[in-house]
Amino acid sequence: MIDTTIDVINKLGLHARASGKLIEVTTKFSASIQIGKGDKLVDAKNIMSLLMLGAGKGITLRLVIDGADEDKALEEIQMLFAAKFYEAE
Repeated sequence: MIDTTIDVINKLGLHARASGKLIEVTTKFSASIQIGKGDKLVDAKNIMSLLMLGAGKGITLRLVIDGADEDKALEEIQMLFAAKFYEAE
């Protein structure tokens, strides 16, 4: 199990388009992937749950991944956040 944090660095935060891109990544993996603030974690494969987080720029989110492909899932999620969800700034 991986329990780490990730920073939201894109200008608009985890808005609809960014959440959609995150869903594209998370649904590729069989591992359980949860994201949230502190103890309030939501399913990172559910777009409504992601949108309800209200995660704006500058927020640090907790990321909990558990499963056979957890390392690869973490790598791809970190790449997506680091690339600012491939949005023009």
